[in-house]
Amino acid sequence: MANKRKLGRRSDHRNAMLRNQVTSLFDNGRIETTVTRAKETQKVAEKMITLGKTNTLHTRRQAASYIYKPSTVQKLFDEIAPEYAERNGGYTRVLKLGPRRGDGSEMAILELV
Repeated sequence: MANKRKLGRRSDHRNAMLRNQVTSLFDNGRIETTVTRAKETQKVAEKMITLGKTNTLHTRRQAASYIYKPSTVQKLFDEIAPEYAERNGGYTRVLKLGPRRGDGSEMAILELV
């Protein structure tokens, strides 16, 4: 995944943060975060849903190597991905909320369509 935004983090911290956000997105259906984090998480989440649509042992292992919770991987392959079987991309959307009260960062909601 070339051309990632750095998000002001070291690479290990950034990768862990994205993995946590993707896991939370699949568990809850939507997350609230900053716009730039939402856009980065969106890229990874769409790739995971595309893996889920294939549903082979290899793709399950690829998803399990990225998503932290085995129950979330199960949910991705059994519930989330089959809903998008007829859809070619565009599984998530970013809704902008406005500035955060504390520091003025632009906030957004990332949700499954």
